[in-house]
Amino acid sequence: MPSHHRYLLFSGGNLGPWALAEIRPDDRLVGVDRGALFLLRHGFVPHQAIGDFDSVSAAERAQIEQQVANVTACDPVLKDLSDTEMAFRWALSRQPAEIVLFGAVGSRLDHTLANLHLLAEAHKAQIPCRIIDEKNEVRLVTDTLHLQRKHYRYVSLLPLSGQVTGITLKGFRYPLNRATLTRGQSLGISNELLAERGLISIESGQLLVIQSMD
Repeated sequence: MPSHHRYLLFSGGNLGPWALAEIRPDDRLVGVDRGALFLLRHGFVPHQAIGDFDSVSAAERAQIEQQVANVTACDPVLKDLSDTEMAFRWALSRQPAEIVLFGAVGSRLDHTLANLHLLAEAHKAQIPCRIIDEKNEVRLVTDTLHLQRKHYRYVSLLPLSGQVTGITLKGFRYPLNRATLTRGQSLGISNELLAERGLISIESGQLLVIQSMD
């Protein structure tokens, strides 16, 4: 049965007070490995903790297990998925209103790239999904997106699929009309919204839309 709640996943990448400011009272919080400790240390008890917990000490793991009612732990070696993907698929199975990933970007480029591909999995399941860090917000577009500027300066468009066709931008400094972008091109980097809202539409493919600030 679909849930009307957003599921917010806090992983072990870059986290800070900016992430806590995104929490709404009715959100479901999921602590992923060290992300569970981050939430506890800032006064938030996750509804669920998931991971192999190899990024925390024995004492920190005991704290998580004592304070979080629902903990799903796995072996750090005998597993096929990253902690973030495990938590993501668990959240996806709840059919939430939206999944938002924090701490999904960090010093491990391999994990960052793998997490970006989770956006395509969410789209396949018809669940809205975003990745947010301190300076960026990323989402996937396959048809139409009404975009709000908020506190971001730049908007970049990068194909996740090999090619994205029929890209039309309205309300942007550099408009496009049924343009095609091929993976590897930088044409879509560092555009800007001229007003508070803009429109992105595409005809085929999967397009990453990245809002950024300096």
